[in-house]
Amino acid sequence: MRVMVDMSATLLHHGHIRILRKAKEIGTHLTVALTSDEEILLKKGYTPELKYGERAEILLAIKYVDEVVKSPWLLDDDFLNKHKIELLVHGDDNANAVSEEKIKIFKRTKGISSHELRRRAKRNFESINNVL
Repeated sequence: MRVMVDMSATLLHHGHIRILRKAKEIGTHLTVALTSDEEILLKKGYTPELKYGERAEILLAIKYVDEVVKSPWLLDDDFLNKHKIELLVHGDDNANAVSEEKIKIFKRTKGISSHELRRRAKRNFESINNVL
């Protein structure tokens, strides 16, 4: 089965690894639909810390990932069909317009997100600067 996980992976963390592992357990080929830099800027309002090519390189180095394709913010059945994907795996914050039979939802890893990592980094940076 060809499985897809969609993500931005602006700051890779253990929650990303866990969903990639789960997805690979379901299928024989795992494609990551990686959000483009332009879509991240448009939807989240910032330029990602790592450019698309850098994020793709990191993802391709993960043993679960077979392929990375550039994607829009939200996916639909046409996108899945274009890439010959049988199942989309996503966290429970899914907003993709994909047929019910083509999606498998997992609970997100509690307490972690790229946003949370940015918040921690900001707090640490401010702490360090207060010491100096």
